[in-house]
Amino acid sequence: MNSIEKQRPIGVFDSGVGGISVLKELYKLMPNETYLFYGDSANAPYGIKDTEEVFQLSHNIVEKFLQQNVKAIVIACNTATSAAISRLRAEFPEIIFIGLEPAVKPAIYHKKNSEVVVMATQLTLKEKKFADLISHYENEAKIIPLPASKLVEFIEHGETNSLALKNYLKDLLAPYKETVDSIVLGCTHFPFARDAIQEIVGNQVYIVDGAPGAATRLQSELKNNSLSNDLNGGAVRFYNSNPDPAEIELSRKLFSL
Repeated sequence: MNSIEKQRPIGVFDSGVGGISVLKELYKLMPNETYLFYGDSANAPYGIKDTEEVFQLSHNIVEKFLQQNVKAIVIACNTATSAAISRLRAEFPEIIFIGLEPAVKPAIYHKKNSEVVVMATQLTLKEKKFADLISHYENEAKIIPLPASKLVEFIEHGETNSLALKNYLKDLLAPYKETVDSIVLGCTHFPFARDAIQEIVGNQVYIVDGAPGAATRLQSELKNNSLSNDLNGGAVRFYNSNPDPAEIELSRKLFSL
């Protein structure tokens, strides 16, 4: 594979700025790559929309990336992965697609017969992909789906540790505080509130998200297809459907946290 092919960028997108938690893991593992991050903040949140609308929004972003000659696309959004990835793979078989799914498996294997709370958006929890995941592991742990769509809005406003955010989380997590063993952050916005969540539930609770797994999967796909960029360089460029320059500023701030 020639070096021009290897230097093609990787598209990363999310319903807003949450997917930057995934971008950070990608960059940590593969700093030589060029990343185009597209946040669809004008249409956020995705988690309360219907499946077809999320598919169409995702499809539009994929079209934009294809014009930029990307070699791979990371759907850095659990909701969009659930709603769109199988159809996108079928339509664009020449592109490597990596999606995000709640990291239920590592949470379950962390402790046998444990109580696992999966925080995610309503649409992620409602999709067949999640139902299949739960039925696969239902005999190994008590899995509790916990809709937390409002947390997306806090992160979209740049609130990662505010008093209002903590009060929301306290109310949400109160019923599970004494019994939960692990919490799965099943939305890419949620890792930005990890410290606040940990503070509320205590350090004995294991908190896990799907970003490191997605980064490892992309790395192996690029290697298998001889597309890893082995030249020095690497760059991150931010785009957003909301034209307000504050969105790009927030993106850069979250990337540097």
